[in-house]
Amino acid sequence: MHPTENTPGLRFIPLGGVGEIGMNTALYGVDGQWLMVDLGISFADESLPGVDIILPDIGFAERLPELEGLVITHAHEDHYGGVPYLWPRLRCPIWCTPFVAAALERKLDDVPFGREVQINIVEPGQRFRVGSFELSFIHVTHSVPDASALVLHTEYGNVLHTGDWKLDPEPLVGERTPIDQLTELGRDGVLAMLGDSTNALRPGDSGSEAEVRDSLIELVGRQKKRVLITTFSSNIARIGSMLQAAKASGRIPAIVGRSMLRMLEAAREVGYLQDAPRPIDAREAASLQRDKVLLICTGSQGEPRSALARIAGNSHPFIKLEAGDTTIFSSKIIPGNERKLYDMHNQLVRNGVEVITEEDHFVHVSGHPSRDELERMIRWIRPKILVPVHGEPRHLRAHHELARTLGVPNPIRIDNGDVLMLAPGDARVVDSVPTGRLALDSNRIRGVGDELFRTRRRLMNHGTIMVSLVLDGYGSVLAPPIVADLGAGDHAPQSAGRDVIEAVVAAVEALSDDDAAQDERVKDAVRTAVRQAFVLPRDRRPIIEVQVSRLDNRTLDALEDD
Repeated sequence: MHPTENTPGLRFIPLGGVGEIGMNTALYGVDGQWLMVDLGISFADESLPGVDIILPDIGFAERLPELEGLVITHAHEDHYGGVPYLWPRLRCPIWCTPFVAAALERKLDDVPFGREVQINIVEPGQRFRVGSFELSFIHVTHSVPDASALVLHTEYGNVLHTGDWKLDPEPLVGERTPIDQLTELGRDGVLAMLGDSTNALRPGDSGSEAEVRDSLIELVGRQKKRVLITTFSSNIARIGSMLQAAKASGRIPAIVGRSMLRMLEAAREVGYLQDAPRPIDAREAASLQRDKVLLICTGSQGEPRSALARIAGNSHPFIKLEAGDTTIFSSKIIPGNERKLYDMHNQLVRNGVEVITEEDHFVHVSGHPSRDELERMIRWIRPKILVPVHGEPRHLRAHHELARTLGVPNPIRIDNGDVLMLAPGDARVVDSVPTGRLALDSNRIRGVGDELFRTRRRLMNHGTIMVSLVLDGYGSVLAPPIVADLGAGDHAPQSAGRDVIEAVVAAVEALSDDDAAQDERVKDAVRTAVRQAFVLPRDRRPIIEVQVSRLDNRTLDALEDD
């Protein structure tokens, strides 16, 4: 039975975010009608040179005859960052809470179709309809305002899609996660819970934003020179704490980075941080004394185009750090970003800047539930089925085992692309659909298996050799070949340049008249000669590019006559 057939049943299909951190995108199907929940991105690693953003392959969703809408749980890139790139493939209306809408509208200002997107604003706790789906949001505390868990009210039973959440007794921005609403939902009966697994391996609780605020105020107050703090642009509560830390230490706060400015504008638009000190911009901050400014900056994950990356590389137009200044990373390291961040840390330290991270000071708490919080949520909701999502395989397994320990009747682990039939009958995987990853490369979306990326990896790992030949129409070499070695021949002997030139000439002269007259035959012969002459290790296979220029025989005759 194909998963898109109009047959009875309640289905769940993750297109991203299961078995990985990021790119959260899911589909729910009820009796042939479909709803998408979140449309997120992930970030590329060194396996995709030149690429920053990874998108989920939503080809299956594009082909659905009845996709009734997209519901976004919160304004984090891994849950809504794909909208500016992939919405034209879906062209469906969007439902979200006020802060998500404000942040999304600013993202859509940068794309030509932005005004075509229909955004429907739903208040937390409000019940609403998306086509044939009856839904409601439950506000949850997270590291961004207006985060929501989503409840699907179906004839098969209630489904709780938790989104990202935590239990924070003092979240600073927004309300606490409403335990009474969750326990009431549990009493009403929950067929299935699809739950955040990010911190399933971490014991205890995730900690409170209020505790981080106290720590930042104390830490900033001890610094004697310029201080820069970086965090996620969407963590409005943390930015609010930084503004308060500036005030407490007699410093003027400055926002450095466009994405953070836009998030702060969105927060103020919907009523957050109204009483916080107003920050200045980077240009104004540059003229202040070093001990009178607190720089609040984008780039907490080492993003190469971020404000902090330019500051660390001494290429920012206004902000310069000097020996004795301090940079505080008030964030965790997202898996996969370690190398970029450590390189940035080292670059700052080499410049005499002190670097403070969560490894050596209390400057961050997670926005995701630790093990004790997961246990409480399971006890409140009492689902018949628990499906771990949002996490690597080790996180999913830990969440699954916790559910089993707590007596959940049917905890079930799935992968991206699995078609999970939640009802009727026992929960089970009945099919699978194609999934994958797409790369955003210079505003063009390509499959990650594109030949372009294989070529870039080969260039990066093996280098390239460029050979330029000038031949006559018969294939005779008219001038010594030019050979340029770009990172390929570091294992070759010193005489390789002369040897290569001689090998190239010999290879061309050894061709038959017919072969010498054909550029492709010449190039093949030259590539073979170059590879042998360079005496490269067997595991090094550089790209060898051969350019053949020919002078017309009549032109040569005329030159000789002159």
